[in-house]
Amino acid sequence: MPRPTRPLLSSISTKTVMALTGLGLLGFVIAHMLGNLQVFAGREKLNAYAKTLQDLGPLLWVMRGGLLALFVTHVACAVRVTMWNKAARPQPYVSAKPQRSTYAGRTMLMSGLIVTAFVVYHLLHLTLGVTNPDHHALVDAQGRPDVYGAVVAGFQQWPISIAYVVAQVLLFFHLSHGASSAFQTLGVTHPRLAFLKHGFGTAVAAVILLGNCAIPLSIATGLIPCGGCGAR
Repeated sequence: MPRPTRPLLSSISTKTVMALTGLGLLGFVIAHMLGNLQVFAGREKLNAYAKTLQDLGPLLWVMRGGLLALFVTHVACAVRVTMWNKAARPQPYVSAKPQRSTYAGRTMLMSGLIVTAFVVYHLLHLTLGVTNPDHHALVDAQGRPDVYGAVVAGFQQWPISIAYVVAQVLLFFHLSHGASSAFQTLGVTHPRLAFLKHGFGTAVAAVILLGNCAIPLSIATGLIPCGGCGAR
């Protein structure tokens, strides 16, 4: 194979993997949001949902491992593509004014890395209970982990709620560009599917932004009560 062809094929394959892993992560983000929105249904509903996931046992860890693999692969591909783009254009344009690119598109790597840092904090906060072990130790009247109580107790602290909202705004910009460009990369050409490359990213990102921000803001403003927040 001629040498000049290899970088091109490698770039195409890397972008394809990035698109596929990105869409896989988007599916998880939507499912995760729908699960978390059960906080509006009350303690029993959310804690029962959390207990169902916990009862999956080893399967849950297999799913988490697969999700982690998707995440790491997506980030690695994004960094690799960015490095290739910079190497292909070592000298910046004389005029820095963008002609066609959007702000979301130009800041994909930055927003992605900040969201990655947020994901780490989110895991330490609500999944592993490292940052707030007192919240993570709560149990409800049935002896189950009081996920509802932990979420409410956490988001009653304005700094935590603000951090989550800021992260969701950055996720909005990342998804609004990334979701649509993924279909572009995968070669979606049918006229009836044109919306996937143009309006889908912004629309789905807006829904996720509203859904995820509704939780911390509703709790921080008292619309969702603590209701005792469980027992030790």
